[in-house]
Amino acid sequence: MTAPLLARPAPDAGEAGAEADGSGASDTIAISAAAVGADPVGADALGSSGTTPALETRYRPDGPLDLRRTLGPLARGPHDPAFRWEGAVAWRTASTPEGPVTLRLDADGDGVRATAWGAGAEWAIAGVPELLGEGDDWSECDVAAHPLLREVRRRTPGLRLPRTRLVFEALMPAIIEQKVTTLEARRAWRMLLMEYGTEPPGPAPAGMRVPPPADVWRRIPSWVWHRVGVTPQRSSTAMRCTPLAAALERTLAHGRTGDAIVRALTSIPGVGVWTAAETTQRSHGDPDSVSVGDYHLPSIVGFVLTGRHGVDDDGMLELLEPWRGHRQRVMRLVLASGITPPRRGPRMTIADHRRR
Repeated sequence: MTAPLLARPAPDAGEAGAEADGSGASDTIAISAAAVGADPVGADALGSSGTTPALETRYRPDGPLDLRRTLGPLARGPHDPAFRWEGAVAWRTASTPEGPVTLRLDADGDGVRATAWGAGAEWAIAGVPELLGEGDDWSECDVAAHPLLREVRRRTPGLRLPRTRLVFEALMPAIIEQKVTTLEARRAWRMLLMEYGTEPPGPAPAGMRVPPPADVWRRIPSWVWHRVGVTPQRSSTAMRCTPLAAALERTLAHGRTGDAIVRALTSIPGVGVWTAAETTQRSHGDPDSVSVGDYHLPSIVGFVLTGRHGVDDDGMLELLEPWRGHRQRVMRLVLASGITPPRRGPRMTIADHRRR
């Protein structure tokens, strides 16, 4: 476990991110307020004067941390306006309960240096440990009996489940992704954020946007949803969710797992078990969430775990049952293996819903 956040006066720019006063502990988080005037990543080149006030922390996990594998599920493709990789550095924007934020995460041999800009900076900095998998306990996830999973886990000890603490943020793209191809969903998500998202605070890379809050989503007209290729069924579901955004955030009080979370989400017409799972995997870091109803996952899980083709949802759940309580962790290992079954069936058709 990491120690609590420790506040201290703002250091000089060259001292930003140093250890908390005198502790010297490898797992201590130091938090500082600084005007980043000479950012080593080149803030000026990223379209900022480099003088935006920022909050910074140095997070030292209590075990291995693979930043790219851990944060991977949060990016909606390589062109997601709310997430960007620049080499080994991750940039993320979010609309937090305190306001917009830009978060920069840079892993090195001494942990992860996190810097945040904007009204939501303090909220984001406080959540860095959970965002990077703090509290995601794999100790009871026993994959020793399956040689492939055992080997994947050995090769990826730093794989963790992130917990963003933002339910509505995870829910909206999941709704857009319902029953369409990944290409269609990512295109619509990008178009909506570029039009309705806001310029991120601080030195975010060019082209990034902060996802709009619920009240902005609520005002998007039906013809815009149609223009970006989102069907009326999905846009109507999104509109039903916007008034419930604050209530949905309160499901975080139930922790990482629990039927109450799924009940709250699936009580909304149009939000099914797949959408709920895709949401809680990210917002709550749910270690047992399974995306039942996915077009590809059952065949991938079946092929990786047994070598069989044609596994359906029921078959996938049966295969995952020995790991109940850890099924999302096992799913992440399956995907981390990089193994996929040979394509035998027809590909899902990309439909142009804008012509309907």
